[in-house]
Amino acid sequence: MIENINATQAVVTFDVPIQGIVWGSIITVNMWAKSIGTGVVFLAAFLWFRHNKEDMPNLKWLMPLIAFIALNVFLFFTLIDLHQPYRMINIFLHPHWTSSITVGAWLASIFLGLITILLAIGIGTRFPGVPFKGCLLTKFGRNNAGLYEKLMPFIVFLAIPVTTYTAIIMAQSSARELWQAPTEVMQMMWAALMAGSSALIFFSGSWTKEARKDLALILAIATFFSLAMYLSEYFFSFKSAEAEAVLAFVQAGGDQNIKFWIGLTLGFIIPFFIAVGNMKSDNKTLLNLAALLALVGLFIVKDVWLKIPQMLPMS
Repeated sequence: MIENINATQAVVTFDVPIQGIVWGSIITVNMWAKSIGTGVVFLAAFLWFRHNKEDMPNLKWLMPLIAFIALNVFLFFTLIDLHQPYRMINIFLHPHWTSSITVGAWLASIFLGLITILLAIGIGTRFPGVPFKGCLLTKFGRNNAGLYEKLMPFIVFLAIPVTTYTAIIMAQSSARELWQAPTEVMQMMWAALMAGSSALIFFSGSWTKEARKDLALILAIATFFSLAMYLSEYFFSFKSAEAEAVLAFVQAGGDQNIKFWIGLTLGFIIPFFIAVGNMKSDNKTLLNLAALLALVGLFIVKDVWLKIPQMLPMS
């Protein structure tokens, strides 16, 4: 049966562009947590390559635990940003592989699944009586202890696209010239190294001095190159009039200007000098402070960098 619908009965649901910021602090938390979750994987692999695993006995279960928590925060904030969370089901039931969002969601889910396996093995072998003797977790950990090292190379490799795919999504946004794929990809890689080293520094008190020195070295390198990239974009972004107009929201002063420079100072400049100094004299308290400032400053700068392109009217 065919029904005729009069044109006068049409309902207009959206006839003007959305004004203001669409991707807000929810997406900042998304990217920040993702940097921690993938960064600890990079740093754990590096430390195991450089040092004896016996020097860091808690890293086997600590790394997947931090990654598991951070990745679930990342996925949770991704879900609530959809406004209609049931849309996520279609990504898995009816995937479109030309979509960066679909590919990223699948990669992140597989990555989280592998991290969960590492967590079960790590906790099961480290705490054989938890939560009670003979539990399934203990049996799984003991029976699959060798699986941990076999999965690690795949997880490290998978962490690269998981931490960078958001840069592709941002670069595909129309009329957002500040979000260029090459720079965003590298910013997210450096952010992962910053966040990963910072997260592990908090738990490195019982590790060897050499291991903490390597964490300080990675933190210093990551903060230096992250700062260099942001300042290069800030002062030399001549690729388009739109990018220059976007940066005017920061350069002209105001709230975004204050937030941006506070974030750079707290998250990049101060931690860099503390980390460099800590490579000569092992000061756990100062290194923990540098890690905390790096995480806080990274969040602030990412929040500004995410929001300012959206403040420029499209017309």
